[in-house]
Amino acid sequence: MLSYSKLRNILHELKLHAPFTVFGAVVGLLCVFAARNASHETSERLFSVFHPLHVFLSAMVTAALFKINEQKKHFLTVLLVGFFGSIGVATLSDSIIPFFGEDILGVSIVTHHHHHEHSAAVKDTSSHEAMDTQIAVDHDHEVCEDKTVMQRLHLGFIVEWYSVLPSALLGVFVAYFMPRTKSPHAAHVLISTWASSAHILMNTHTTLTASMWVGLLLVLFISVWLPCCVSDIIFPMLFVKDSSECSNTHSCIFHKH
Repeated sequence: MLSYSKLRNILHELKLHAPFTVFGAVVGLLCVFAARNASHETSERLFSVFHPLHVFLSAMVTAALFKINEQKKHFLTVLLVGFFGSIGVATLSDSIIPFFGEDILGVSIVTHHHHHEHSAAVKDTSSHEAMDTQIAVDHDHEVCEDKTVMQRLHLGFIVEWYSVLPSALLGVFVAYFMPRTKSPHAAHVLISTWASSAHILMNTHTTLTASMWVGLLLVLFISVWLPCCVSDIIFPMLFVKDSSECSNTHSCIFHKH
């Protein structure tokens, strides 16, 4: 049961980690800016690298903390907790929250202004080349509009199961046999930020305005802060015993670990 002291410690930890998560979100925003002209294929390749890596780190942290605090648990129990916990947290952080943020901000919608910019370029070519270019532009516009929710959501454990699921299993195995292996929260946050940024890049089909950049910063912050803190902070602190040694947050198991 979540006692008052545990809740107080959890809220304190979330507050302490908020500034660093802001830094991570800013780094992610810079990544989006640097790769804003990257092709969909390039963004997808970036996601296919960072998302499995995020799953691996999440599985290792979750399974290790569970095993350390529940030493009598069998391997199958540790496997289930680490596997499904990491898949759930990483999917929420890298795909689901960014997806809703993209829809709310409208970055996934091809604007008429953006479409006309491509059409204007057609006028500078020969008639035959112009016709081919216009067909390509119209095709890209239709593809963007016809993409289903599942295609834009890009659930890694479904689309790239061959790399995501083994990453979760590998993380659990490492944690089970070497539960004291240190996995820095900073690395977890940055990898998660890069994966979320790659997802946003995959679905960005419009020219980003100043307000959209601010909105993306908020989306990246929420995408990383809540899910990563759930797996790296809230989960382990639920196992901390209510005692005087945890009245001061800095003496809790999270900081020792």
